[in-house]
Amino acid sequence: MSTALLIIDVQEAMFSYPDMKLYDVDNVMKRIVSLLGKARSANIPVVYIQHTEDEEYTRGLPTWEISSLVKPKEGETIVEKPTWDAFHRTRLHEELQRQGITDLVICGMQTEFCLDTTCRRAYSMGYNNILVQDAHSTFDNGNLSGEEIVRHHNGVLGGRFVKLRPADEIMFR
Repeated sequence: MSTALLIIDVQEAMFSYPDMKLYDVDNVMKRIVSLLGKARSANIPVVYIQHTEDEEYTRGLPTWEISSLVKPKEGETIVEKPTWDAFHRTRLHEELQRQGITDLVICGMQTEFCLDTTCRRAYSMGYNNILVQDAHSTFDNGNLSGEEIVRHHNGVLGGRFVKLRPADEIMFR
């Protein structure tokens, strides 16, 4: 088994801002839930990345918890991270190596921060990456809409650091 599903920062905080909503959040979450179901059905390892730092990402706060829509099952890997890079100062690389993982299917939050940084770092570390182009999201930022940010990052990352695939084309074996 050489593929894992990497779910980045799908935490309750992402859904807790009263005046901000993730771009296309309902559809993105349906796709992430579907990817999770496909991975579990195929016995593909699922690795959750959980941002952990002060404020709403403080360990133990309700906003820090992984979303109940994709709640980890016993035995699934959770890697806490203190920065935007899921590999920096974490055990992610060691855990992937221990499981013999060479290929990552990546989805999650937030496009221009943790998702982008992790995709680039995974590429630099030699992983083969698929970014699920319609299963990541972010917020409007005052300069660009969430939709524009997602589209821009798909264009920048795709073909360089990742292969882009829509969720309905992802099949785990």
